[in-house]
Amino acid sequence: MAPIPGSGLAKGLAVTLRTMTKKSVTAQYPDHQPHLPPRTRGVIGLFEENCTVCMLCARECPDWCIYIDSHKETVPAAAPGGRERSRNVLDRFAIDFSLCMYCGICIEVCPFDALFWSPEFEYAETDIRDLTHERDKLREWMWTVPAPPALDPGAEEPKEIAAARKTAEKLAAAQDRPEEGQP
Repeated sequence: MAPIPGSGLAKGLAVTLRTMTKKSVTAQYPDHQPHLPPRTRGVIGLFEENCTVCMLCARECPDWCIYIDSHKETVPAAAPGGRERSRNVLDRFAIDFSLCMYCGICIEVCPFDALFWSPEFEYAETDIRDLTHERDKLREWMWTVPAPPALDPGAEEPKEIAAARKTAEKLAAAQDRPEEGQP
């Protein structure tokens, strides 16, 4: 049987009419912010106080998009007769997001928890050279990082907290007990 002339056009118009009468589900982005999952990978935030300038993040980055500059400072001895120490001081920490592939390796290898995923995603620039963000901008994004999920109520207490609690209990017991040999 031969198709009726114009039946394809009628089917197409029927689909168009059906689609036009349905309610739109598109949220207009600038007016309605999207609901993001709590651990969304947006940009990388820097908690500068934890950074020891160990350079692990920059060395492990497959794109080499992390730039770190530092210098050594001499710290005076803590006690008389002690020796001076030297420590690294962070001068520059920058990430070039035009090169970054958002793999998260830098965050995983950081032994001091200085890097975190921030859910921020509105950091577009008109010039690609402006996508290199310095530590000031990375620090701003750090404050948008969500808190980690709560611990499982049935889980064991972390060893660090248990050790700190025991030490605090020992100190409290030593202070409550009068010292021997004193009236």
